[in-house]
Amino acid sequence: MVGTLVNTAAVIAGGAVGLLIHSRLSARMTNIVFQGIGLVTLAIGISMSLHIQSMILVVVSIVLGAITGQAIDIDKYLRRFSDSLQKKGRRKVKPGDEESAASNRFSEGFITASMLFCIGSMAILGAIEDGMGKTPNLLYTKSIMDGISAIALASSFGVCILLSSIPVLIYQGSLTLFAAFIMRYMSESMTENMTGVGGILLIGLAINILKIKDINVTNMLPALVIVVLLSYFF
Repeated sequence: MVGTLVNTAAVIAGGAVGLLIHSRLSARMTNIVFQGIGLVTLAIGISMSLHIQSMILVVVSIVLGAITGQAIDIDKYLRRFSDSLQKKGRRKVKPGDEESAASNRFSEGFITASMLFCIGSMAILGAIEDGMGKTPNLLYTKSIMDGISAIALASSFGVCILLSSIPVLIYQGSLTLFAAFIMRYMSESMTENMTGVGGILLIGLAINILKIKDINVTNMLPALVIVVLLSYFF
């Protein structure tokens, strides 16, 4: 849970800074920071991929996972879910109704931040890494990203961004506890192969962050489950 607690604290800290400065970070500053984060994510992914015990099982898992995820189109449903929540957060405001307008903006900011911080492959992979008992480097990296985003969002939406730390704590904390429970029933080879697959997905995520190419990592997430099953049987 350490990684999730750090991530939650980063959102709160970033939101507090955003409330104090009341202005967005410059685009150039944000870009260079995220480029650095992308490089760190790439390094973490490469490091994790070196744990692979069976390359054949990993390759098959990535291929089957990508096919399964694309067939279901996980990314589309997550985006649709996020969009639907944002639409529910917006209400029609009558001209001059300042109280309704403020409430509408509060809800919109809270939902936008919650979806940004919770929905994504980095949150899932980071929670799994944390639950496996490893140093939560991925969630530490995500914490920096979320902290920067929280500064920008809080300067625009206000105090509601601080409250978005609650969904982060509940969502990622639950995933971490679930991963820790599952770890009791996994052998060393299963764990290492899942770590390797997670590393490969992180490399794809790093490529996205660095804006080299758009890779739909979310639709490849089923590979994490498939590699565990294949490692168990083979």
